[in-house]
Amino acid sequence: MIEARGHPIIIGSRASRLALWQANWVRDRLAALGHAARIVEISTSGDRVRDRALAALGGRGVFVREIEESLMVGTIDLAVHSLKDLPTRQPDALSIACVPEREDPHDLLAAPGAPALLDLPTGAIVGTGSPRRACQLLRLRPDLQIRDIRGNVDTRIARLQRGDYDAVVLARAGVKRIGAQVEGSLLEFDQMLPAPGQGALALEVRGDDHLTASRIAPLNHPATAAAVTAERALLSGLGGGCQAPIAGIGTVDGGVLTLRGLVADPLGNTILTDGCSGRADDAAAIGAQLARLLLDRGAAALLDLPGAGTPPGSS
Repeated sequence: MIEARGHPIIIGSRASRLALWQANWVRDRLAALGHAARIVEISTSGDRVRDRALAALGGRGVFVREIEESLMVGTIDLAVHSLKDLPTRQPDALSIACVPEREDPHDLLAAPGAPALLDLPTGAIVGTGSPRRACQLLRLRPDLQIRDIRGNVDTRIARLQRGDYDAVVLARAGVKRIGAQVEGSLLEFDQMLPAPGQGALALEVRGDDHLTASRIAPLNHPATAAAVTAERALLSGLGGGCQAPIAGIGTVDGGVLTLRGLVADPLGNTILTDGCSGRADDAAAIGAQLARLLLDRGAAALLDLPGAGTPPGSS
């Protein structure tokens, strides 16, 4: 056991089982490096309101806003987020200092007996609150009935087991991390591209807190950091948030980063996909390039953005 040194790092986390698993994972790895840490649970507006869609609450930022506020005023030293919950625009005082190695970014179709997507009964009721997931499901199975669902992984699995849905779509990373017992089949990327950042963690600090940044630096995974940098640049370039049907996944092999992206209209009637690749060191540029490719093909009109068809940075 390495002896802890320095003042304890105060970690801020949501109070859900998955969020606390993630925070404890970070704390344990900091302890192995000799840094004491403790966790403070913070309730976010997204956790407190469960009967309204995310769009009505303000999108993914509702799961991080209060945590970031605590970080900015110094109540905590380190915020541990699911990276896909983090808006692409952060407060100027904060920065993502570390991205640990990613868990499996695939989506999981959870259903009794673990049927494949194409084997679900005609007209099956599938639960998801994600337009990204809904439009990709309907592309392959237009007969499905998509019903909204809110709540954490445990809540969604409980509603599935209660019979409210024939299937629900979950991030496989969350299911694996908390060790949830659920039957399900993997949705391959040609069926379901994930949300940008899915399966990855973001360790956020104050920009001037160089001590905490240096302590967590050994947890950074360069390939994961490059992949999610490209994915977030894609999302930012498209001007989209979590309620826009946008998907993206980056992979790094031998220093080459390949990025695949998807944009759809809210109903999923039109879906655009494309990809590009380049050096992993140019991750942000690759994401911006793919955004421009998709915008040139009509993505802005699908997303109903101002200046449809105008690539980022051209105005």
